[in-house]
Amino acid sequence: MTTAMTTSSLPSGSAEGCRIPERRGILFVISAPSGAGKTTLCKQIAASVPGLWYSVSYTTRKPRPGEESGREYFFIEEKMFQDMVARNEFMEYAHVYGNWYGTPRKALTDKMEQGIDVLLEIDVQGALQIKKKFGDAVYIFILPPSMDTLRTRLQSRASDSQEEILRRLQKVKEEVWSFREYYYIVRNDDLTQSLRELQSIFVAERLKTKRLDMNWLEQNFILEKDPSRPIEAPQPSKSQGDLIP
Repeated sequence: MTTAMTTSSLPSGSAEGCRIPERRGILFVISAPSGAGKTTLCKQIAASVPGLWYSVSYTTRKPRPGEESGREYFFIEEKMFQDMVARNEFMEYAHVYGNWYGTPRKALTDKMEQGIDVLLEIDVQGALQIKKKFGDAVYIFILPPSMDTLRTRLQSRASDSQEEILRRLQKVKEEVWSFREYYYIVRNDDLTQSLRELQSIFVAERLKTKRLDMNWLEQNFILEKDPSRPIEAPQPSKSQGDLIP
């Protein structure tokens, strides 16, 4: 029987959690068609996986009801966006559905250099740009159960016109062919199950041999400090009754 994963079972880079060898932060890139539930899953992953920083992108689109600048996106005017492009402040940027979106360069790379894992929620076009620069990142594609389910989700949001919904559905058919560029595919049929699958991916990637700090391995297991020191026999454990004087 498979045991359900809990937050406490996830590795943490903090002093309070499980100690792991020092390494460069991992970049986790998650993409999905509009309406596949990507944003909801990313928020839950960011809240449940310790030692993870959620990268917030910039966009020129207007915020939807309930969205806040600095949480979902940094909502800025197009002139400011183009000024940032001119200063080379974006790792990637793209024009999607009539608006500009960009990933801030410095904040993301600084976190990774500090050994902090980064979660980047991004569209397919942006993910393919990122992959040219970060081949070692982890690329995850979220898919809805079917096109019919996706159509129903988009219509129930009531935030887009019928014309916009049709355009997004056509875009999905084009983006799905990019699934080969991703290392994992999660089918978001049941939110709880999808979250467990995503958590498993984060755990597995953090434990991969290629991410191990070889200096840490050598110092602790290969380079003995005093080979002549005798091996101490383990002490027998005492029961609670033995501890009472």
